Amino acid sequence: MITRKRAFRGALTLTVVLGFAAAALPAGAAERTPTAERTPAAEAAYARVTAPAPSNAAASSSSSSDARLRELLHRLTAVDGAPGAFVETRDRRGSTVLTDGVADVERRTPLDPDIRFRIGSMTKTFTATAMLQLVGERRVHLDAPVERYLPGVVRGHGNDGRRITVRQLLQHTSGLPDFLDHFDPRDIVMDPLAHRDPLDLVNIALAHPPEFAPGAGWSYSNTGYLLVGMIIERVTGNTYGEEIERRVIEPLGLSETSVPDDDPTIPGPHPRGYVRPGDDAPLLDITAVNPSVGGAAGGMISSGSDVNRFLGALLGGELLHPAQLGEMMRTRPTGGSDGRRYGLGLESKPLPRGGRYWGHTGDFLGYETAAGATVDGRQATVMVNLGPGSSDAQSDDIQAAVETALSRGRSTAFAGQR
Repeated sequence: MITRKRAFRGALTLTVVLGFAAAALPAGAAERTPTAERTPAAEAAYARVTAPAPSNAAASSSSSSDARLRELLHRLTAVDGAPGAFVETRDRRGSTVLTDGVADVERRTPLDPDIRFRIGSMTKTFTATAMLQLVGERRVHLDAPVERYLPGVVRGHGNDGRRITVRQLLQHTSGLPDFLDHFDPRDIVMDPLAHRDPLDLVNIALAHPPEFAPGAGWSYSNTGYLLVGMIIERVTGNTYGEEIERRVIEPLGLSETSVPDDDPTIPGPHPRGYVRPGDDAPLLDITAVNPSVGGAAGGMISSGSDVNRFLGALLGGELLHPAQLGEMMRTRPTGGSDGRRYGLGLESKPLPRGGRYWGHTGDFLGYETAAGATVDGRQATVMVNLGPGSSDAQSDDIQAAVETALSRGRSTAFAGQR
């Protein structure tokens, strides 16, 4: 759910508290990734490739991109400090997995090419897709006030659901404070398995004044997506997770994707997730954590292959009607210097060779991820098993890996911005 280093920044100085909490984790937190042991050579990248042999020209371009990807993955582990790094690329010819480093710092086990991991704020794209399907069914109106669906919920300190629209929640233009800016990370660290009710988290934010008047600016807010999840539940009578499963996961056959609710475990092969509580502090394992603190804003689990399949299907028109996909891809600038623009649960950024790609970033305790896709059928997902406690360089190298992977085998510009 965290897409900027500001969130959970307080956790970085809580060495003593984190150490106590790690020692107090339940037995389930000590489970090990079911992967064979490997020598220190595990820190060298290896690949799984499922694709027919490319042409000579494409092979040369792919080889160059693969070399750059391997370099970036190794930088993530050897320089940026992540235990392990993973990328899965996919196009119409097949998929490729590259990894570097380890899944478990104690046992030095390699990363399984079929790993699952917490995807953090990439959950927002799934949540927005479910919401836009409801829009297509005319059960929700994008420009209706939040008050219509959640009467009396958004109130206090200048926050007013009568003035904020559903669209503004989805696009981070509501002005609502981000609850993570006012959330004490020690609450999670001291009790990582506790359930967090979304309304309680929303109320943490509503105890503070808005960032700006609705529609007058752009500011990333996890609070808005907790409210989106609550609207989905109010309109359908089902949990937001049940709706995502019914509307996205099951139709696409995403067998490695789940909305875990309160379950602190990650099913199937997975790397351990780590935090670094200080610059010189040792890594601490926080794999087992109740994902309800992320909820509809960041609580999901998936894999590289499933995220890539999802993004390909989304941009390919398999999940939304053209009108709703067009709304999702109608973007506004976020104010940064990197050319990033945000739509409805989907962001776009320029590619080095021209054109733009679509996707999302995501951080959750123990993991940092990013994924992107082009409208001509390429997808890439990158994961490292460290966060918070990573550097800005880690985030930059993750983005560089996504962009390199999306350029793999191509020398022409991608199509792009709507």
